[in-house]
Amino acid sequence: MSTHLADFIHRARRLFVLTGAGCSTDSGIPDYRDADGHWKRTPPVNFQDFMALPATRQRYWARSLLGWPRFGQALPNGTHAALAALEDRGQMEVLLTQNVDCLHQRAGSRAVIDLHGRLDQVRCMGCEARSPREEFQDSLLALNPEWAHLDAAQAPDGDADLEGVDFAAFSVPACPHCGGILKPDVVFFGENVPRERVAAVHDHLGRADAVLVVGSSLMVYSGFRFVQAAAKAGLPVAALNLGRTRADDLLTLKVEQPCAPALSFLL
Repeated sequence: MSTHLADFIHRARRLFVLTGAGCSTDSGIPDYRDADGHWKRTPPVNFQDFMALPATRQRYWARSLLGWPRFGQALPNGTHAALAALEDRGQMEVLLTQNVDCLHQRAGSRAVIDLHGRLDQVRCMGCEARSPREEFQDSLLALNPEWAHLDAAQAPDGDADLEGVDFAAFSVPACPHCGGILKPDVVFFGENVPRERVAAVHDHLGRADAVLVVGSSLMVYSGFRFVQAAAKAGLPVAALNLGRTRADDLLTLKVEQPCAPALSFLL
């Protein structure tokens, strides 16, 4: 345990916590970046491509068909439990997560903002109807039963490493209400976080007295901007992360340890 980290947390009365993929790796969900903040794999699907190209949607949903079962069954780990305990102590202003796995909520956290949305919901880009991802899994399997038996390694965010197959044969259901394009209810690369969500985060940041980053390199601007704003406002910022972060020059404290052991004192 880092005594410096414990002191930082104990001093805060209204802590703004920002979490990233490093929180969920112990739950079996791979992350995207290495210790230097570089991509470990091909960057995730782009919003414009997903909306414009049927082939991109076929590839995305075929891989998701195989990746979803393990992702959807992932369980919270010690990091999620520690942050839920921190909220129970009354020290947390908000928990802003860049993750889309809802594991913070499953661990008992209530004051959560899902910055990039939730993978357990599917959204129609036409009529805005939302439905559970589990229901959509049944629709995908009904149309593509032969794909369920393919072998693919787990990839980040419910994806699967499925290569060398012809995705043109994969059938993607349309919205049953309006025939529109169905997309996971998450913010893809090239897509903007809803403005009202960003405004709500800034409201919480304005009430916080310190910021704690857990398991994020902050390489994506959508999360980094809040650390920038905190530093500009004079708030102390600590980061618990293995490797470099985009905000290293803004930090009051940097702890390079695995998340769960470093936060275990909260339990």
